[in-house]
Amino acid sequence: MLRVTVLHEDNDVLVVNKPAGLVVHSDGRTKEPTLVDWIVRKYPSIRGVGDSLGVKSEELKVKSSERSLDRSGIVHRLDRETSGALIVAKNQSALFNLRRQFKKQEVRKTYHAFVYGRVKHDEGVIDRPIARSRANPVLWSATRGRKGEEREAITEYRVLARENGFTFLELSPRTGRTHQLRVHLKAINYPIVSDKLYSNNEPALGFKRLALHSRAVSFVLPTSGKRITVEAPYPKDFEGALKIFKSKAQSSKS
Repeated sequence: MLRVTVLHEDNDVLVVNKPAGLVVHSDGRTKEPTLVDWIVRKYPSIRGVGDSLGVKSEELKVKSSERSLDRSGIVHRLDRETSGALIVAKNQSALFNLRRQFKKQEVRKTYHAFVYGRVKHDEGVIDRPIARSRANPVLWSATRGRKGEEREAITEYRVLARENGFTFLELSPRTGRTHQLRVHLKAINYPIVSDKLYSNNEPALGFKRLALHSRAVSFVLPTSGKRITVEAPYPKDFEGALKIFKSKAQSSKS
């Protein structure tokens, strides 16, 4: 299994640094190592935390033991190719508390991403509802090519650097829709580098996966009520891309 590191731990909560390439939990169709496998192996007491909470009616057909293995402690998710900070509840009370914080938009998530193109404005807000793609129902869309139920989706962004046809962005989603950041950036014509689903561009800046990293999470500790911010260090591919940015910036000045 890919290496998982712990960024924060107390009696209620874990914040882990999920590596790119590791799926958070099983999809029930394929067998592969998951973050949940790591969680229940390292922290057996978390097994079953969240079991049956918010389970859809069709999922009730699945055995309780299978559901608990799929979702133990999981409060939110990251895509397989997204790296970085992810919160895990260690007990049922903490899980209820954290889910309530997510519902009230009290959890602040910060992502960093490299995108194709030079983003024009230094900062802005993408306020576009998301629904299924009309062209491909497996994907999501925030443009006219969407169909079915539309869900509100809001993303704030800030430019960190621009260089040679690419932009390094800080992203703060106010909502938590599936593929929200990827879909919103595609909708404004700045797709994330090496996004195989939402971009036809060639991979760049040394990335072999989606150039998206969950840089930090900020939330209130369930017991103490203290707000903390936990930051995930950049993985090697992000460090490499930043070096490329700096070297190109220096060469352009010389």
